[in-house]
Amino acid sequence: MDDDAIVSALYRTYREPLLGFVLRLTAGDREHAEDVVQETLVRAWREASRLDLSGPSLMPWLATVARRIVIDEHRRRQVRPAETGEGVVAEMPVDDDTSATILRVMVADAMRELSPAHREILNATILNDRTVNQAAEVLGLPVGTVKSRVYYALRALHVVLSERGVLA
Repeated sequence: MDDDAIVSALYRTYREPLLGFVLRLTAGDREHAEDVVQETLVRAWREASRLDLSGPSLMPWLATVARRIVIDEHRRRQVRPAETGEGVVAEMPVDDDTSATILRVMVADAMRELSPAHREILNATILNDRTVNQAAEVLGLPVGTVKSRVYYALRALHVVLSERGVLA
């Protein structure tokens, strides 16, 4: 008897009892149970040349294979995160810094309209995260001069951003 005939005979003989067994393993999920039975019979087909057909029943071997398939699938689901539908992912909130990026671009564009001295003082202090004392040392200017230039540069920047509707 060839392998295909053996598997056909196995299918006719063991499908129903195997399906009943697997339904208990899959908590009554018929679709899943049918998939397990099919996979079990595919494995039987692969092993057809090694199966002992002279014994009283192949049900113990088939049940063992089916049980291992269910266990392996369960383990795979435990390791792999649950899949979600596209709708759930599309509605999932995402941290988005688009507004912060737009604000940075608008401020950078407004900085271009400032005088070179105002741009220099804002770069030396705020944009490089320096104190007035540190900026005074870097620029070689008195601390009072740096303070007044920062004040007037920020006022000028405020005017430009207000004209563009960024600030109220």
